[in-house]
Amino acid sequence: MSTMTAASKSPVAAQLPAEPRPRFRDLCRMEWIKVASLRSTWFVLLAAAVATVFINLNGVHSDLQYIDRDLAHPTQVMPDGHVWHFYYDPLRRSLSRIAVQLMMLGGAAIGALTMFGEFSTGQIRTTFAAVPKRGGVVAAKVTVLCAITTVLALAVALVSFLGGQAMLASRHVGTSIGDHDAQIAIAAYTLVVPVCALVGMLFGALIRNATASIVAVVAFLFLLPAFFGGDKYRWVVEVGHLFPGNAEDTLTFWARDPYQTMGKWPASHTHAWLVYAGWAVISIATALVLVKKRDA
Repeated sequence: MSTMTAASKSPVAAQLPAEPRPRFRDLCRMEWIKVASLRSTWFVLLAAAVATVFINLNGVHSDLQYIDRDLAHPTQVMPDGHVWHFYYDPLRRSLSRIAVQLMMLGGAAIGALTMFGEFSTGQIRTTFAAVPKRGGVVAAKVTVLCAITTVLALAVALVSFLGGQAMLASRHVGTSIGDHDAQIAIAAYTLVVPVCALVGMLFGALIRNATASIVAVVAFLFLLPAFFGGDKYRWVVEVGHLFPGNAEDTLTFWARDPYQTMGKWPASHTHAWLVYAGWAVISIATALVLVKKRDA
């Protein structure tokens, strides 16, 4: 015992350099390696991206024949005497709701995987042994996850919008990327994906089981909002406005369409952006608390 104490106090031991503390960029690089090494991650994201773009562009292409027909008769008198004027919403197809749900689902699945994957395999113990400060690990996961999903979702939104408007240009019913409403729609179409990814991370940290986490996040994002539809009760509508998908609907709605409305109690753009921010903050904070408090 005395020998070891003496050795530990020797000048040679004192001069040994201490192991450097991991920097945040090192943690981000570590998380990037984990994500990049999972082929299923990229397959899910790229498959969702390609399918989303295809649905959007195919929707616009399918509308062209109807646009040509309506342009030939832009004004019609309806049986009730109402005069109908042709109008085309250039965002409804190029940035469609049904297509972005694929990206939302892919983002949520990857978000859950980044959290429950390490817990289910036990690899998280090695991670926490190397980085005792769990908050830094969660922050690195959030940074890498948001970076990947935001970049990919932005590419999907731009390709879908620009491709759709290119097809509509010859009919003169499209819009430009400089349009204010179009810019809001593109931003909303992009940011809903990382928000859903963070929600997936929340469920992954809460449940820590692959099947249960995916089922729970799908039910939350796509099934639960269906119970808050209709215009009969205002409180039901207002609860429905709190889901990320409904907030995306509000932000991508083309307000210049005279034949479409958002219902009796529509949400404002400010409310929709706050829903995005709120779910991001709630997801990050809850995941951080769960990872810090619960055993690995």
